[in-house]
Amino acid sequence: MKSNLKVFLKGIIDVSPLMIPVVPFGLIFGVLSIDVGFSPLETMGMSLIVFGGASQIVLLQLFSGGASSLVIISSVGAVNSRHLLYGAVVSEHLSDLKLIWKIIISYFLIDQAYAISNEYLKKNKDQNRYFHLVGAGATCWVIWQSTTFLGIILGAAIPEKLGLSFAVPLTFLALLVNDFRKFINVIVIVVSGLVATLGYNYIPFKAYAIVAGLTGLLAAMILTRTVKKNE
Repeated sequence: MKSNLKVFLKGIIDVSPLMIPVVPFGLIFGVLSIDVGFSPLETMGMSLIVFGGASQIVLLQLFSGGASSLVIISSVGAVNSRHLLYGAVVSEHLSDLKLIWKIIISYFLIDQAYAISNEYLKKNKDQNRYFHLVGAGATCWVIWQSTTFLGIILGAAIPEKLGLSFAVPLTFLALLVNDFRKFINVIVIVVSGLVATLGYNYIPFKAYAIVAGLTGLLAAMILTRTVKKNE
């Protein structure tokens, strides 16, 4: 059995390639947060407490657009609800852990860490395999917090012509590559994307993120049931 440190370092190494687009993503968040009126302390507090890049960007977009607190909270909750699915998937590998370890791991269970560590957990049955998820998640945490801090410092000093905004969709496209192999997944992605895009200017209270997410879930349910009936 590999030592705890080796498994931890393995998690760091495996997740590192996914950290490349996270760097400009964190910088963008830090810059945008200050730009829309949040203080440096509030910005860092958001990254420490929420620790979810996509939901934090959504929060900034809705806040700057004048959305109500209810819509902002609901949208952030809807975006972060995917972590419930992550937890449900990895829970079978962590059932023997103490509660304190489950709480620590749940904090680090973000997109990149899940994408990398879920495969490792399925292929390895060592008792200490969860250290891979801790290593991957801790790496994401350090990169996100440090780049957020740098974004706060740099602020408007980062010229717009650098085009750093490309990093936001690029991060999630990298995670979605495997999903494009399944036809149902592609349909769900396209449907929810179209609803969010078309509804941006027409859905009241800036609730397009919530409506798009619910539409995607509905499409997934219908398509899954249809496929099962035809089998």
